Amino acid sequence: MALRGPPGPRKVRRRREMLPQQVGFVCAILALVCCASGLFGSWGHRTASVSKYVLPDTWRNRRLMAPVNGTEAAKNCTDPAIHEFPTDLFSNNERQHGAVLLHILGALYMFYALAIVCDDFFVPSLEKICEKLHLSEDVAGATFMAAGSSTPELFASVIGVFITHGDVGVGTIVGSAVFNILCIIGVCGLFAGQVVRLTWWAVCRDSVYYTLSVIVLIAFIYDEEIVWWEGLVLIILYVFYILIMKYNVKMQAFFTIKQKTIANGNTVNSELEDVKEEPQYNKNPVVMVDEVMSSSPPKFTFPEAGLRVMITNKFGPRTRLRMASRIIINERQRLINSANGVSSKPLQNGRHESIENGNVPVENLEEPQRDQEPPPQPPPPPQEPEPVEAAFLSPFSMPEARGDKIKWVFTWPLIFLLCITIPNCSKPRWEKFFMLTFVIATLWIAVFSYLMVWLVTIIGYTLGIPDVIMGITFLAAGTSVPDCMASLIVARQGLGDMAVSNTIGSNVFDILVGLGIPWGLQTMVVNYGSTVKINSRGLVYSVALLLGSVALTVLGIHLNKWKLDRKLGVYVLVLYAIFLCFSIMIEFNVFTFVNLPMCREDD
Repeated sequence: MALRGPPGPRKVRRRREMLPQQVGFVCAILALVCCASGLFGSWGHRTASVSKYVLPDTWRNRRLMAPVNGTEAAKNCTDPAIHEFPTDLFSNNERQHGAVLLHILGALYMFYALAIVCDDFFVPSLEKICEKLHLSEDVAGATFMAAGSSTPELFASVIGVFITHGDVGVGTIVGSAVFNILCIIGVCGLFAGQVVRLTWWAVCRDSVYYTLSVIVLIAFIYDEEIVWWEGLVLIILYVFYILIMKYNVKMQAFFTIKQKTIANGNTVNSELEDVKEEPQYNKNPVVMVDEVMSSSPPKFTFPEAGLRVMITNKFGPRTRLRMASRIIINERQRLINSANGVSSKPLQNGRHESIENGNVPVENLEEPQRDQEPPPQPPPPPQEPEPVEAAFLSPFSMPEARGDKIKWVFTWPLIFLLCITIPNCSKPRWEKFFMLTFVIATLWIAVFSYLMVWLVTIIGYTLGIPDVIMGITFLAAGTSVPDCMASLIVARQGLGDMAVSNTIGSNVFDILVGLGIPWGLQTMVVNYGSTVKINSRGLVYSVALLLGSVALTVLGIHLNKWKLDRKLGVYVLVLYAIFLCFSIMIEFNVFTFVNLPMCREDD
């Protein structure tokens, strides 16, 4: 195992600050889906008009809609979810001639709004709640912290069950799950800039339980309806997952025979003895951790030691990811402060004294000849103080960078609205109002999620894309791209192990809670004994593809010797592209008939 030397100065950015990358990625997904839908739509069925009907014997072995106007004829199409929302200001003809661009911009704005609410208000309130309830880090990570990153998907599922009565919520959950596993791992592998060793225990633990969750989901939606006990089973399964996280340390000790935990939280065992001989893909110099630790033990302050203890394998992946983010930000601030007057000591081969923990002297690793002085190092250029996690959104202070100014102007109404309506419990003066922050932030997430699903439904109807496909692709990407950017930031700091295991673990919450709670509320509370209909049978095949993607991903990681590199990144991104193509082709009945086309009104 190796630690990187101090990287060059780079601004530590939160996921909401990577707006251009997120917008470009989501727009690329939408463009690809439009092209694929147009191509595969001509191969499969064509969208039918509501004015055309066919006799029941024409659609043998196919599920027809209810009779229309009391006649015996049935519609050969499925009612679109757009009618479950308020009437749009533009007609379908106007949207097809350019007005749909306004809806796309509005949907992107809602994605950004959800990222701001979750990052700056909702997650801090959840952290305060966990502190007040004295929850262990693993239990808190599996419950409240999981809700922090998966709330948009949860509300999209609630809207799909109670408002649209369609499959957009289930499609969002399934698409987000595939995106988290394949796309996030692929992006981290391609752009992390280094080879990351993955811990087998965290990946296998979450993958096995996630596979069990997907198998149960397939069994429940196979008959195209959900009854009350099926939603209850999903919730109970998540309770068992919380228990597994609670006893994670004991289980890991039982399954792991030989291990040695070091300061940065990774595990060194017999499987990692060949790390020295692996080719280094990173251009930065490398210092071997084993040599560093043997030469001089690190010296930490009490807060630093506490943070590093919480990123060890004794804690869950979500806890480790959060603590690693804090360590990264603190370390960047420390490097900037030291750069103002103190330069790092150069060693042979261009190595420096300052490494990840900032306190490990390495001059004893390779003693330079006493008659030779190390070459002088040019003083580092002055750097502006980097923003730390405590930097708050403010509608009254404009940033200095030109790009940030443009973004600030466009998002000023949103920032102003949130700052005057939600008390920021991250600030000391509002810390005691964390419950009020939690309630108001939840309401805003519900509002933004409703607007997001509404706009995406209009976009899909205008472009002729079924609701399920929009959920699997556009909605899933829009709600998951911020998490992808956050994982990439962490992976670039050499902590990609936590980012990968966190993506798989968060999917357990999406499947079991994101679907279990809406289904349970509908069938047990709102209307006891009722059922939730699954309109598209293609979802069964999409979930089966999801199960296959999990198996192929874990197999690829194992065959790649538990390394996250560019080769693995390309592999999983190809799997993601294959999943999207097959899902779209299934939904358009390319292989076999699975569902009726979406009805189109005559303009």
